[in-house]
Amino acid sequence: MTERLQQNTGYPDIAPASPESRISSRRLRACHECDWVMVLPRLRPGEKCTCPRCGHTIVRRHFRPAQRSMALALSALVALMLAVSFPFVSFDVRGFGNNIELTQTATALLGFHQPVIAIIVALTIIVLPAVYLFAVIWLQLGLMQGKPLPFSRSIARSLSHMNPWMMADVFIIAALVSLIKIAGMATIGFGIAFWAFCAFAILLLMTTHSIDADWMWFSIAGEPQAPKQIQTGQTASSQGMTGCPTCGLVNSLDADGHGECRRCGEPLHARVPHSLQRTWALLFASMIMLFPANLYPIMTTTLLGQSQTSTILGGVVQLWQSGSWPIALIIFVASVVVPVGKIIALSWLCLIVRHTEELKASVRTRLYRVTEFIGRWSMVDLFVVAIMVALIRAGNIMSIEPGSAAVAFGAVVVLTMLAAMTFDPRLIWDGTQSTEQRQFQESKQ
Repeated sequence: MTERLQQNTGYPDIAPASPESRISSRRLRACHECDWVMVLPRLRPGEKCTCPRCGHTIVRRHFRPAQRSMALALSALVALMLAVSFPFVSFDVRGFGNNIELTQTATALLGFHQPVIAIIVALTIIVLPAVYLFAVIWLQLGLMQGKPLPFSRSIARSLSHMNPWMMADVFIIAALVSLIKIAGMATIGFGIAFWAFCAFAILLLMTTHSIDADWMWFSIAGEPQAPKQIQTGQTASSQGMTGCPTCGLVNSLDADGHGECRRCGEPLHARVPHSLQRTWALLFASMIMLFPANLYPIMTTTLLGQSQTSTILGGVVQLWQSGSWPIALIIFVASVVVPVGKIIALSWLCLIVRHTEELKASVRTRLYRVTEFIGRWSMVDLFVVAIMVALIRAGNIMSIEPGSAAVAFGAVVVLTMLAAMTFDPRLIWDGTQSTEQRQFQESKQ
């Protein structure tokens, strides 16, 4: 049927069937979180395959994935263009006012000698999302034409690496928190760009979830057969193999436990090299940065000629005393509970990773997933500072300047995110293996 359609229309099939229906050999995957080897079942649109050992989602199939991702990416890109082209928000207090564009939330920080924070804000809310969307459009355009465009493999590899650092959704929450904080002191106005950016954040989130990585990599580069000697129902590392974290293909490793993916070229290791050491180093660095982040002022507020500095906890207390307890709770959770809780959780996982049981391993893996997911939401407070610094600029009547704690707090967020990325959750499950399996694994590292 597919061949007749192509012959009659002269166009390639822009909605090819799932990979399972195009090849007869079995397709194997090794779970990225517990290393369990399994066979991918034949999936229909809307279905997903999860690891039978730890419950991690291996593949999620979508209906017409190329068209779906293309439509969402184009819509998100249009919304982003609108968001950077019109006024974002405005305020007015006693006849003095100001309105800002989205880009000013980053550029305004340069005037206060905060280039690091300015770069973080610009990258996470504008630059990286735009690059990601252009990459998705480039890839899906080639797949819809039936022939991948140049550099498709390198671009496809970059998608998963950019995903954690795009924070448009976090920025929207920060914008709402900022505007609620100053709503009692000034009149707030929402520009076209604000609503466009809200739409952009939603569409970007939908775009990232629409990517069917399994279908995409199969369409770009096919699927080399898995090593013949591999067996399901065991860990890949115990057989001298590993699953590619980018495209999912199972590959053999050399005697030292290293290799390169045959399909996407990603460097492979039996386990993330020096995972625990690197995680500990990043956690210690984040612990050190916690002190200046909480002891020094995060911003300085000038109101009617009087200036007042506030730390993160001091700002939470002020909001609570003024009756804005929901905002105080959001800031407290995002800026205090999440960073500290993430450090404690990852430290505990590093300490007990070699001593676990299978039942406990499942619980600890879920803890790791939560820890990895919530880390980016700590950026709320930093975005709040960026928005208020750009918006509230009415001289001695009312103005806000960033404090010295902003850089330290940004470092805490980035360091804890990197710590979660360098921690290898497969180490949790290695503790459940037999003594012989552990000895074999240690000889490979």
